Amino acid sequence: MAEQEQQATGADPYRAGFERIQQIIVTTGNEVAGHDVVAYLGIVRGIVVRATSIGKGIIGGFKALGGGNIKEFIEVCELARHDAYTRMIEHAQEAGAEAIIGMRYDAGEFSSGVTEVLAYGTAVKIMPRIR
Repeated sequence: MAEQEQQATGADPYRAGFERIQQIIVTTGNEVAGHDVVAYLGIVRGIVVRATSIGKGIIGGFKALGGGNIKEFIEVCELARHDAYTRMIEHAQEAGAEAIIGMRYDAGEFSSGVTEVLAYGTAVKIMPRIR
């Protein structure tokens, strides 16, 4: 989707579970297709601790009484995952990584209404496989 279309529609790709691959390849697998891992640089991570805003908390709380999917809480969770992912990418770039393998998310409740989201993986250097 073009940047103008995103601005016009307000659509954010990560809301659909999509994170753009920029300079660094990110995969949940332990290898990168068509490449050999030539160096392991270490674990990289991005962490975010977030609470719902008072407005979303109140609206979401009322919707929770009726059950079902709660859009306000989904938005908070998606944004927290996106921010954790972005911070993980920044950490990998600082380490000189070309890819992150074994990427995962983890989340836990830090305190009542406050959630921690962690994105992590192994930063590696890769080289295209010679055929």
